[in-house]
Parts: sequence; structure tokens; C-alpha cells
Amino acid sequence: MAKHGKKYRAILEKAPEGVVELAAAVGFLKENPAAKFDETLELSICLGIDPKKSENAIRGSVSLPHGTGKTMRVLVFAAGAAADAARDAAADFVGLEDMIEKVKDGWTDFDVAIATPDAMKEVRKLGRVLGPRGLMPNPKTGTVTDDTASAVAASKAGKVDFRMDRQGNIAAPVGKLSFESQKLLENVQTVIAAVRAEKPASARGVFFKNCSLSTTMGVSVRINVTD
Repeated sequence: MAKHGKKYRAILEKAPEGVVELAAAVGFLKENPAAKFDETLELSICLGIDPKKSENAIRGSVSLPHGTGKTMRVLVFAAGAAADAARDAAADFVGLEDMIEKVKDGWTDFDVAIATPDAMKEVRKLGRVLGPRGLMPNPKTGTVTDDTASAVAASKAGKVDFRMDRQGNIAAPVGKLSFESQKLLENVQTVIAAVRAEKPASARGVFFKNCSLSTTMGVSVRINVTD
């Protein structure tokens, strides 16, 4: 078990017990930063569905109304006009064969990968590198497209991709602790609504088993979210 520092333990001692309203959780975390740097606020959701069933696979994307506060590094696998459009849209890395070879060697110094449908024929071969890191382009998240300029712009503006892991959990960044409370509230509510919209038609019972907010170095606070 990881050992926490004195500051973390002090925050934990006064953290709310049980489930609290979203505004209260945001207020507590903003009043009790655990690090000197501007921490990221992360939303964690445990879903009440069987992650082993393929029909329950949940994956999507959503544009946060106030962004993530992070400068996103975007890689685009494309050639020709689509590559030129990506460069004009300020993509950080653009290429096809050269970028594929670079990633094949283990390079993953980027936050979002976008590919044209034609490029995916080769990009799929990078599954072992991109898959475990959640970086594989996917049509459902808008990262497989011929409109590379729009995809780059969306990623730079604060688009967040989310997907359920093998334990039925979803985690997504929802902004920086320095954001105004109202902006954080709206970002969190936007992600919750996006996940709720992905609820499988076959799902029964409680969909959101529990939800919590935490900061990069801080404690986790459970929040009240209804299906």
C-alpha cells in the first residue's frame, strides 16, 4: 500500500464522509489543494454493468465547455491534403509512414492520435503500443476522420475521450483546480451527461454505482449522481 505524506493525511482527516453534493465536493477540493502545482481534477465513475459483455462496452468523447486546462499534443496519421489541413490546424505531429515507424518503436509523446480512414489500414498494426494507453484512433470518438482540421481543433479545445476499463470504471479529467467552481461544475456535469447517454439499452438496475472527484495528489470525495 502506498504511503501518503503528512499533507495528504491531514486533508483526509477532514474530508467529507459518505456521499456529498457535487458543489460541496468541488468546494472542499479547491479549499484543500494537495500540491504546489495546479492539480488536475478527475472524475471517476464505477458503472453497474458487466464489463465482460461486449454489448456493454462504453466509449465516447465529449467537449468540455471550459476545456481541460491542459495543452494537448496531437498526432495525426495522414498524407496529402488531410495532412496539410492538420498542419494548418496546428497539429503537433503529422505524418504517415514516418510517424507509424516512430510509434512502432515505442514513442508515445502525445495525448491524442487522429487518423484518416485510409491511414487506419496501417495504424491498426500499432494496437500493442496505442491500445493499452487509450491512444488508438476510433470513429466513435471522432478520431478517425478525413476532416483532420476539425478533429485537431476539437482536441485542442478540450475534447475528452472516455472508455470503460475491465473493471467497469471510467476516469476523465474535468479541468484544473484553479478553474472557477462554476466552470468545474459544468465540466463535470457535461461528462456525466455524456456517459449517461452511452448507457446500453440492455442495462438494468443502477447504472452509476458510485462517482467521485479527486485531484492529482489529493483525496477522493464521493459525489451524489443519480441515473
